Amino acid sequence: MKKLCESIGFIVFVQGVAGLLHEWTGWFRLWTVVRRLEFLGGYAMFVNIVLVMAGAAVMVAADRLKE
Repeated sequence: MKKLCESIGFIVFVQGVAGLLHEWTGWFRLWTVVRRLEFLGGYAMFVNIVLVMAGAAVMVAADRLKE
């Protein structure tokens, strides 16, 4: 369970970082999921920041789980 939470947290974190890099530089357009969701519209930057924070929180919380 701990490894699963760490993996999910890492994937969410990487999606957020890739989304932010895409917003700032135009790179990583194939990696980002937020860019493909039409209903997020102009909120992509904020959603990517939330993904980074949520991914980090899940990885930290996974350390608190017992094996």
